[in-house]
Amino acid sequence: MRQKLADAADRRILQVLQREGRISNAELAERVGLSASPCLRRVRRMEEAGIIQGYAARVDPAVEGWAIRALVIIRLSRQHEDEILMFEDAVRSWDEVAECHLVTGTPDYVLKVLARGLEDYEQFVKHKIARLKCVASIETSFIMSTVK
Repeated sequence: MRQKLADAADRRILQVLQREGRISNAELAERVGLSASPCLRRVRRMEEAGIIQGYAARVDPAVEGWAIRALVIIRLSRQHEDEILMFEDAVRSWDEVAECHLVTGTPDYVLKVLARGLEDYEQFVKHKIARLKCVASIETSFIMSTVK
């Protein structure tokens, strides 16, 4: 069973940590209106419960040479277990896929894909996604900028 937040103080802690994961405990405590020790206990409790799943650095994809970011909508030919497993196993092995989400509605999956350029993206689609027999359709929207 998934752990729940204790109260509004936990929510405030999470809001700050989501924006600033490297904030010191003293600064975090001050921002959320707690003293340092209770704040640290709450953070540790949420880490142990799996509410806080980790801390990461967000890296500009362009620094790694990824000039193109795309949202790719995938529809499978059938939603049978073998095809779902085939698709998900393939996606896990592709470096170009930064995120993969199983979604409700008409598409089955939405991928966030990174590529070095349009030619690389085209090769990714032709030589990886389109070769999967379980994929019925591929629709791409290129990300122009990120607002939030």
